[in-house]
Amino acid sequence: MLIDQFDLRNKVFIIAEMSANHGHDINIAKETMKAAKEAGADAIKMQTYTPDTITIDCDNEYFQVKQGTIWDGRTLYDLYREAYTPWEWHEELMNYAKELNIICFSSPFDPTAVDLLEGLNVPAYKIASFEITDLPLIEYVASKQKPIILSTGIATMSEIDEAVETCRKAGNDQIILLKCTSAYPAKIEDANLKTMQNLKETFNVEVGLSDHTIGITVPVVSVALGARVIEKHFILDKKIGGPDASFSLDPSEFKQLVESVREAEKAIGSVDYEMTDKKKKSREFSRSLFVVKDIKKGEIFTKENVKSIRPGYGIKPKHLYEVMGSTAYMDINKGTPVKWEHVKKLYNKEN
Repeated sequence: MLIDQFDLRNKVFIIAEMSANHGHDINIAKETMKAAKEAGADAIKMQTYTPDTITIDCDNEYFQVKQGTIWDGRTLYDLYREAYTPWEWHEELMNYAKELNIICFSSPFDPTAVDLLEGLNVPAYKIASFEITDLPLIEYVASKQKPIILSTGIATMSEIDEAVETCRKAGNDQIILLKCTSAYPAKIEDANLKTMQNLKETFNVEVGLSDHTIGITVPVVSVALGARVIEKHFILDKKIGGPDASFSLDPSEFKQLVESVREAEKAIGSVDYEMTDKKKKSREFSRSLFVVKDIKKGEIFTKENVKSIRPGYGIKPKHLYEVMGSTAYMDINKGTPVKWEHVKKLYNKEN
């Protein structure tokens, strides 16, 4: 099962998205994979398409990027020609990932890409945000009976439902839905991380985040809201440039992300009311009832000679009004924690 394969019960699964961050140099791609492993990533992810499998070479208005992105003014074909990972690299990169002992998988963008990846026995698939409405592609991917991660960036609730049901009809329930803001880069205020919780409740699946914001704040916060998978773009050196460089993390930034996520996991912990030895020891710093003025045997306890103060060696403060007005059973010196044996008529009462 997906949960067991990715160890989601025990930790957040962190994916370094290489995408176009290889400068069309396979050695840079390999160095990127190694750096991701060293930074603490659980997996490295590629994208499997060519300019001709994802679009056509056409420059009319339909194929011009003009949505207010960092890529405006380019044609789709030109953009993807720069961004794609050559298919002839895939086998070598997958084998190198095995040497590094890091999980490597990819986002296919058409059935031929799925066929290539199946031939390389990838352990999982990712469906990109803009492909979530491509139900025939999702059906084909789901039919491979491997974990399928779906980004939901551009989808309506009904479209997400259609994608999930397509997987389930194919007999594949190994589904993770990622909250994603399909803007490059995305604004923090558009993250709307509470959506993850709603996705989990609505579709009864594991959830996570595909993040395009600058920095690590959003992915770290997502852990507290239930993210079991985090995907973040990763680049060896931002000087390499490329379409995704501006919203990618370099190795030191990614390492900080991983460390912060792991700290967040520890902080969240579990529901715990156990009274450990450490907690019991700390209770010595709590308040209790103390004699703050010498008291003679037979004298009355009053607010002048008994107070609730730190430390916690005496009777609990909740018993203050029971002690007040009672008679001292013996002489008691200032600075003595009040015990029940000090209190006449209340002797042997439980603390």
